[in-house]
Amino acid sequence: MAGAFSLATRVTLNNGLTMPQIQLGVYLMSGSEASTAVKYALDAGYRAIDSAQMYHNERDVGHAILDYLKTHPDLKREDIHYTTKLASNGTYDRARASIKKSVKECGLGYIDLFLLHSPYGGKQARLESWRAVEDAIQDGEVRIGGVSNFGEKHITELLTSTPRIKPAVNQIELHPFNTHPSLTALCTSHSILLEAYAPLARALRMKHPTIVSLSKKYGVTPAQLLVRWSCQMGYAPLPKSVRKERIVENAEVGGFEIGEEDMTVLGGLDEGLVTD
Repeated sequence: MAGAFSLATRVTLNNGLTMPQIQLGVYLMSGSEASTAVKYALDAGYRAIDSAQMYHNERDVGHAILDYLKTHPDLKREDIHYTTKLASNGTYDRARASIKKSVKECGLGYIDLFLLHSPYGGKQARLESWRAVEDAIQDGEVRIGGVSNFGEKHITELLTSTPRIKPAVNQIELHPFNTHPSLTALCTSHSILLEAYAPLARALRMKHPTIVSLSKKYGVTPAQLLVRWSCQMGYAPLPKSVRKERIVENAEVGGFEIGEEDMTVLGGLDEGLVTD
């Protein structure tokens, strides 16, 4: 998938709604770090932020977005795509209450994308938690539902349970060193968008000879090469940084296109690397 990707690029989901393709991740950020990173990102043109209950920074992220909107009247709440995730699957009532708490915590009025953070807890907990997401969507608290870290078994299980709403997203670790070919093929066959967390492989392979040589070839940083790879694969990457210059730089991927042969080379780097 070629194109002049930028922070304005949007992807269409299986429910017909769209969201920004490149998003800021705030994993392992303290509240103050997340607040600052969100401001830097919004200044740079990012319009999507990915948080989670487990990150303990929902309130900080939400308030940073609200503060930014107050000082930028040209922007509205609906211009910012906010994601958060259920910390643990459980009973329907527990999951439903947890979603309501997240809506209140962020202060944004509703959540754009709500994910089940993991498949842990067993089949019943997964399906009951998903039913809570469906009801939150019907009640207007959530716009889009999805999952995270779901394997082929979990995706198939959810789809065969005749859900009222199909998951629109599966957020997993995705980069050239961990490409999940069969899982991504399954998700794509059901029009489930892949969101790529750790798209930079948490900087563990920035000095890999192939990454170094291709970065030089295209005149870009290793991070830009990896974000661009995600975009060309049709994924939604969530690069993470607390540094202003890196936040800006990571999204500057519109000035080059990775050639077909080089995309094949990058895809051949898969070593099943799990960075966390």
